[in-house]
Amino acid sequence: MKKKEIDQLKGILEEEKRRIHRHLEDISDTSVADLDTPSGDSVDIAALEINQNSLVKVGKRELNHLKKIDVALKKIEDETYGECESCGEQIGFARLMARPVAQLCIDCKTAQENEERRYTDRSSEEDLDGLPEEGEEI
Repeated sequence: MKKKEIDQLKGILEEEKRRIHRHLEDISDTSVADLDTPSGDSVDIAALEINQNSLVKVGKRELNHLKKIDVALKKIEDETYGECESCGEQIGFARLMARPVAQLCIDCKTAQENEERRYTDRSSEEDLDGLPEEGEEI
């Protein structure tokens, strides 16, 4: 990959990292502000609890993405960024532009997803074993 392309991707990763940090700060501020407001009736308390749970989920997802960004930035420093972790081939620039934290080339990612789908389908079938067929009485 060309230095210009790596610099472009590094800029995208760094901007995404800043955006996530700002968003996590906003979530934290919102969460604290919500907890500082006087509680209302049970509906208000339930709504606040649902909101807090949603914020926690968003925060966890963004922290996970932040870790992936840090891994990608470290790989740029180590000059290993853009190498597929499975086959060692170069990940395409278009794929990295679409997903700068990609760790697998498109072929390896497709194979991984197919394997996961196969496993999920199999375990769904196993979950249904022993259940009556459609139209069959229980």
